[in-house]
Amino acid sequence: MLDMTVSSSRPLQGVRVLELGQLLAGPFAGTLLAYFGAEVIKVEPPGGGDPIRQWRVVRDGSSLWWRSLGRNKKCITLDLRNPSGRELVRRLAQRSDVLIENFRPGTMEKWGLGPAELKAVNAGLVYTRISGYGQTGPYAKRPGYASVCEGIGGLRYVNGFPGQKPVRPNLSLGDTLAGLHAALGIMLALWQRRNDPLQQGQTVDVALFEAVFNLLEAVVPEYDGAGIVREPAGSTVTGIVPTNTYLCRDGKYVIIGGNGDSIFKRLMEAAERSDLAADPRLAHNAGRVQHEREIDAALSDWTATLDSSEVLARLDTAEVPAGPIYSVADMLRDPHFQARELFETVEIDGQPLKIPAILPKLGSTPGATSWPGPAVGSHNREVFEELLGLEATEIDRLRDDGVI
Repeated sequence: MLDMTVSSSRPLQGVRVLELGQLLAGPFAGTLLAYFGAEVIKVEPPGGGDPIRQWRVVRDGSSLWWRSLGRNKKCITLDLRNPSGRELVRRLAQRSDVLIENFRPGTMEKWGLGPAELKAVNAGLVYTRISGYGQTGPYAKRPGYASVCEGIGGLRYVNGFPGQKPVRPNLSLGDTLAGLHAALGIMLALWQRRNDPLQQGQTVDVALFEAVFNLLEAVVPEYDGAGIVREPAGSTVTGIVPTNTYLCRDGKYVIIGGNGDSIFKRLMEAAERSDLAADPRLAHNAGRVQHEREIDAALSDWTATLDSSEVLARLDTAEVPAGPIYSVADMLRDPHFQARELFETVEIDGQPLKIPAILPKLGSTPGATSWPGPAVGSHNREVFEELLGLEATEIDRLRDDGVI
């Protein structure tokens, strides 16, 4: 039997990560690792630091987003364009297990900080690279933001309504997905290194467009095997019926997923359409796909007669998957979100601030937020003195020269 006693240790304690990336993809990977115990040393340019510190809502000189994205990180400043700054990066990489960078391909090599140079001083380094299009191929050196990479990666093509321009979710999905893939790649590489008698590290190459491409399910084999191009389908999913969004009497929308054969019957009984529940044409998904409009019309007519709370209550009784569409305000009020401990509270200048917990949940060695995103250069003294052994006078000189 597993021991489910919660331990104060975290699964990545003892792993040191050197984070050189800015904005979202690289830093999000670093946040995931830091949450679960890795010592993440975030390198930022002197002065303003990572630009994301000033993005969106800014309070007391720092964005609220940064307080979440920068959590548990030791923040230092280094000018990577300065030879002295690059030398300090080499020394930090020599003492690290993982390096994360998300500059345009070729930038790190230009600075003499590419994989070959750093593995010469640390053969066990897991060198993680995040870019728009990857380190190889004809598009490698193109600038690649999430918005563009979501398009070429296939997500935007299927997202939206037929005949209208593709829709973007109001989030940087490509960046976050790339960060998740980077964290997975890092863990795979660390596991491989652990089992390698020579303890060799390796390069992890993550592209934003490939992280999006990885979500395309059956799109590729359906095209190659049957010549079918998956098109946008609005609020539905092609080939699975019914799964849609329906407007209720109170002006709110609910999502209903009734595409299992037995679930469909329960759904139609709850919607007071016993005739459709017993209709042999609709007994299986293939038939329901052929009659999608008829089914959606019946459900739309039903939900229009009831408030959303009534619709959801009836479907809950019938054990039909259904739910509301939540804003963040709804999430903070919901008892299930609270019971699942999806919010953590940090203190910023004496004021409480809620930030999201990071998943997944681990039973005995969970992650946690130890501190919110700190000020620029907060850990300069600690890292440069304690880790690299620099004298205080040397640190002062580097600061005066603009290196840190």
